[in-house]
Amino acid sequence: MKGLIGVLGGMGPAATVDLFNKFVTFTAAQQDQEHIPLIISSIPDIPDRTEALMHHGSSPLPVMRDYMHKLEDAGAECIVIPCNTAHYWFEELKDTCHVDMLSIVETTISEVRDCGKSRIGLLSTNATMYMGLYQKGIESQGLTCISPETDSQHKVMESIYAMKSGNITHAQKLINEQANILFSRGAEIIILGCTEIPVIMADTIKEQPHLYIDSTASLVRAGIKWYENRVGRFNLLTQK
Repeated sequence: MKGLIGVLGGMGPAATVDLFNKFVTFTAAQQDQEHIPLIISSIPDIPDRTEALMHHGSSPLPVMRDYMHKLEDAGAECIVIPCNTAHYWFEELKDTCHVDMLSIVETTISEVRDCGKSRIGLLSTNATMYMGLYQKGIESQGLTCISPETDSQHKVMESIYAMKSGNITHAQKLINEQANILFSRGAEIIILGCTEIPVIMADTIKEQPHLYIDSTASLVRAGIKWYENRVGRFNLLTQK
């Protein structure tokens, strides 16, 4: 099918569901047939990305590459990955991919560039922080990146893993506290640079959407624009 987007998901499943939901809610469609075609791989046996990068765990690259090729074989013409930390391997995946790929880091940094703010907070996994996936892009724009201090970053990771284990109330308490700390340190807007975090902070984002750049939402918006250009249908995006 022309314009079929493949979702290399399962990292984690809730983040994959969030991306799928945003494709549906961000698309201006009057009937089923007007929605954007997606084929979703949400097979959660991909090794933990933070463990791989920070603690010499098994590399997720071979498994991600295998599932990516399965999406290609199924007809996907573009691949998106709703996991920020997995983008450490983005270029290696892209090197063996035969179709278009959209980078969640690039789409998010593009929205940072357009937001008009100069002091950018960042909430993400330890590995995303350690690898500088966002800091480099922020600083290349002449902006200031405000990251959690060591104790706060431990709480961010505790929140992410609490959500993965089903303890959403604890996850929300922890992550909202860390966001408020970043604002108290001068952040004007915060990148939610882990795809679990928009799930945890969904209620907070609804209350004050202007304070957050949701990396999943940025990837979905880019995916919709890619689809528009591929099939020649425009004005499908309801949220700019």
